[in-house]
This record gives sequence, C-alpha cells and structure tokens, in this order.
Amino acid sequence: MDKVLGIGNALVDIMTKIPNDSTLAKFGLKKGSMQLSERDFADQINMETANFEKSQSSGGSAANTIHGLASLGASTGYIGKVGIDEFGEFFSKDMKANGIEPFMLKSNTDTGRAIALISPDSERTFATYLGAAIELTDTDLKSDQFKEYKILHIEGYLVQNHALMLKAAELAKANNMKISIDMASYNVVEDNLEFLKDYVKNYVDIIFANEEESKAFTGKDPLGSLHDFAEQCEIAVVKIGSKGSLIKSKGQITRVEPIKVNPVDTTGAGDLFASGFLYGLTNNFSLAKCGDLGSLCAGKVIEVIGSKMSNETWQEIRKSI
Repeated sequence: MDKVLGIGNALVDIMTKIPNDSTLAKFGLKKGSMQLSERDFADQINMETANFEKSQSSGGSAANTIHGLASLGASTGYIGKVGIDEFGEFFSKDMKANGIEPFMLKSNTDTGRAIALISPDSERTFATYLGAAIELTDTDLKSDQFKEYKILHIEGYLVQNHALMLKAAELAKANNMKISIDMASYNVVEDNLEFLKDYVKNYVDIIFANEEESKAFTGKDPLGSLHDFAEQCEIAVVKIGSKGSLIKSKGQITRVEPIKVNPVDTTGAGDLFASGFLYGLTNNFSLAKCGDLGSLCAGKVIEVIGSKMSNETWQEIRKSI
C-alpha cells in the first residue's frame, strides 16, 4: 500500500451550530465561504456565539483527509506548523494518537483556529485565523520529509504562499511522488486563479473540486470543468453535492452516486471524500470503487458535527470495503 503525505494549515476547528443565518449577516460572512480573519475577529465570533452548541477537533483540510486515510488503515504523514500552546499540543497529540507520522514545526505565534458556523441546512461558513499555520514556509520543507511516500496531498488553502506550494511540488516530484490537490474553496480559487492554473498544469496529477470551485477555475458547469481538468491531470474529480460526483481519467468518465444520509453538518465532506478516494488508489481499486468509497466517507461524516467520526463508524466503513 502506498503511503500518503499531507501538507496544510494545521488548525483547531471550533464547530458552532447557529440557529439561523442572521449570525452570518451580523459578521459580514458570505454563506459557504472561508474568510481569513485576524485573531481578534475570530475570538469575537467565538465569544458572541458562546451560548450555541460547540465542539472542538484538530482540523485543516489536508489534516482531515490524512486523518481519514489513517482511520481507513493507510500509512500517512503530515506537515504543518502550530504554536507552543494548548491548541498546538492538542493538535500534535491527536496526530500521534491516530498513527499519523507528524512533521510538526513550532512557532511562538498562537496555533491557528477555524471558527465553523453551521447553518440549519448543514452548510458551513468559516472565519479562519491562520496563526502559526501561515508561518509554514518553503524553508521548512526538507527532502527527508518526503521520502518513502508515494502521494503528496495538498490543500488549496496553502495557495496564498506560492513559494511553499512550489517547493512542496518540487520535492514531491524529486521523490517520484504523485501530487493530489483539493481546491478547498471557491473564493480562494478566484483570488489565486492565475497561479493555480499554472500549478495544476505543471505539477498536479489528481485534482478534487466541488461544483463552485470548478466553476471558479474553468467558468464551466461540472461536466465541462471535468473535461478541462482531465486535459491537464491524470485523474479529475468534480463533486456535485447531493448529485454525487464525476471522475475522468484517460478519456473515461465514471459517475458516482451519493449515499442516502441524514445531513447534520457538511464540514469535512470534501476532505473525507478525498480520504476514501485516495485510499482506493493506494490499494489499486478501480476508479468506480475509489469514488464509491469517497462517497461513503463523505456521506457518513455529514451525519455528525465536525470532521471526525467515531471508531464504530470507521469500523463499519472498513467492513464495507
């Protein structure tokens, strides 16, 4: 089984269920988006929603995907940066407890956190203070971190740091790794479109994007986006929510149906889809089976608050494989 290495913003997710979308309007947050914020703004949201139902978990897009892979039984590693504080300790311990090889760098800056506001329709909106996570730089990356791994999974949220993204890609290719990228958020794609287009064309082998992200990248509908992605990558995946997902590789299109679920919170759905899909690839499953496993993981995670599922749920998923 091939080993998968993730790199991303190491964040602690603070999941908050809001009674209605007036909370989003109050803080000027566009529903379904990820907005970068200063620590004071993130803390203000957290304090003013103190009476709402909350939960906490280690997070960040790539970290969620790596957690999912590890829970499925894959050999994994993760590169990120945290602060020397309680949140940082919480994040690092969670990695080790789940059997993930951590390459955790430390900073005097506070650990990053993502305030996730979950609307009644299960959509989530993020106000993210990156903190120490944004201090991960190209100089932190060393070839030894990439050895023995076959796939590098990068979260699109890193795209603001062009030097870091390029160094990660160069080291991955020097170690004969395939590169997988999750587009992360449509507004991030829009703000970094020129760089992302060059990056995908020159480095990426596997691409994951949802309907909004793919439209931001190509200007086309999901099927048109799929064709565009597949011209540049070995494997293209476009996720279309309740309609399932589309996969294209070597000229062949595979349609994947979603599983029936009782949605509670969509946080982590895309990340866990990537977990299931990449696990399938590391085991040489067909693309249809990779997609089905991705759909299963995504469906199960939206039935809980946050991006983490119970051991019992993971046992159920592993049995189904």
